[in-house]
Amino acid sequence: MSAGRFAPPPAEVVAADVAAALAEDIGSGDATAGLLEDAPDSAYLLCKEDCVLAGRAWFEACHRALDPGVRFDWCCEEGDHVARGSVIAILQGRNRALVSAERASLNFLQTLSGTATATARYVAAVRGTGATILDTRKTIPGLRQAQKYAVRVGGGSNHRIGLFDAVMLKENHIRAAGSLTAAVERARALHPRLPLIVEVETLAQLREALDAGCTRILIDDFDPDTRREAVRIARSAPHDGRIPLEVSGGVDLASVRGIAEDGVDCISIGGLTKHLHAIDFSLKLGPPPAA
Repeated sequence: MSAGRFAPPPAEVVAADVAAALAEDIGSGDATAGLLEDAPDSAYLLCKEDCVLAGRAWFEACHRALDPGVRFDWCCEEGDHVARGSVIAILQGRNRALVSAERASLNFLQTLSGTATATARYVAAVRGTGATILDTRKTIPGLRQAQKYAVRVGGGSNHRIGLFDAVMLKENHIRAAGSLTAAVERARALHPRLPLIVEVETLAQLREALDAGCTRILIDDFDPDTRREAVRIARSAPHDGRIPLEVSGGVDLASVRGIAEDGVDCISIGGLTKHLHAIDFSLKLGPPPAA
């Protein structure tokens, strides 16, 4: 996979993420790096477990913020499946800057590669079913755009970015509006251009949402028999599958294939960004060991 396929967030978003991380870590100055003579040096980036690589833009930005002249020679591309023990980059720069940027740069790389790797496993699990794997808003505070980018690198797709770019009617909204239909009508009147997602809890609500019209219907915590009946209803006349069905809640790698085979269109998984296993990387000064 080429890095160009996965356009990261705008440069100013990456820069803001990196500035916050470096300010948090370095503060008034790296007391330990100051012991080093500020001399040219090299370092190698080692991947210590199998993963899907994500986060190169943040890794590079951390180092460039401290040494604009640093050079990166990457051995793999963003989105590649990388094997444990692989040297994935060689850096040439100033030794003080290399060690000062080390932790922040690795934090981004381990977090985003963890998200991409988890996503890739779910995408592989549903391959051939037609179901799309989606993320949610259950992200690390301050890193939403970064983690949603990593989901794309892993082969998934993004749900809404925040509360501003889609209307999503849940139980409380429907209750406050008086009915599902009334909530849909209100949403369409106030935000006619935004996607409209409606969460339903029963088959009766599903039929009401299909009749009212929306962009997507979320069937949350349906048992398998009810879920399959929901798919049958949504795909039958007069609706004919025009409104996609999304499943969320209680999804894991053991269950996701069966859910997808029931015929739903989308499966959203908070664990992609919430239940994070950070990938183990290390950055070591000097040349990599001889093979």
